[in-house]
Amino acid sequence: MNKSLFLFAALFSVSVFFISCASQRGAVEGSPSASAWRSGVRGQWVLHAIDKENFPPAYSVKTVFEEAPAECFIGSVWNLPNNGRGSITFDAEGKLCAPGAVRNIVWSIYNPGKGNGDPQFQFKKIYPGDKPSNVTAGYRLELSYADAEHLTLRMPLDLEGKSGYLVFNFERLR
Repeated sequence: MNKSLFLFAALFSVSVFFISCASQRGAVEGSPSASAWRSGVRGQWVLHAIDKENFPPAYSVKTVFEEAPAECFIGSVWNLPNNGRGSITFDAEGKLCAPGAVRNIVWSIYNPGKGNGDPQFQFKKIYPGDKPSNVTAGYRLELSYADAEHLTLRMPLDLEGKSGYLVFNFERLR
């Protein structure tokens, strides 16, 4: 009886070891989970730069998120609290900019499901009097990088049949 119990315990221990190694290997080789991205994105961020990737030389973007020119977003503070009800506070001066303006948003991490792509950052703008459940239009950005200090989101754009990106580079606000 003792020998059987010992053998069972040994087999159980070996099984647990291999299962845990397989789980770690999958997490390291694959991209982060939606919940890991959510934890990494949560907080207050200052947008310090918007770069263009794979843009034809003469191509320009008139507005970002159907809101304002890209330069108006530089210096904006993105408040992304755990409850998903955040805001973007604009700071830039300029002809079409509105320093001090606040745009309320509802944000989350879109999880397409296993094998259907990587999680994405998504948000929708909430205007005064709107209920988030009634707002159907929103935006999705690729989650490119996040750590304790930096966040990078990429917005894909169709540029005359080719793919280009606006790359949003954030620094965590302390």
